[in-house]
Amino acid sequence: MDTLSSLERTIAARRGADPDQSYVAQLNARGLPVMARKLGEEAVETLIAALSGSREELVGEAADLLFHLTVLLNAKEVAIADVMAELDRREGLSGLEEKAARH
Repeated sequence: MDTLSSLERTIAARRGADPDQSYVAQLNARGLPVMARKLGEEAVETLIAALSGSREELVGEAADLLFHLTVLLNAKEVAIADVMAELDRREGLSGLEEKAARH
């Protein structure tokens, strides 16, 4: 969790930086649709790596996915701690029970 918290702080600090100097600032300047599309691309690349890539490829793509998810969450002002709290809330529930409770 320390790494995700550190990443979250770095992303927050770079959000308003010069887009010519920061990839995070570039993504924020381009807006939510671009951030969401990039997250989707990274999700697909993670799936492909899981199905046909090496372990190292999967690790790299999963890191990219977590990075872009964190950028999007930050843009929407959703803290990693809020996501972790939701996961904690779901602890001990079966996936089927949790999904049924959403309806």
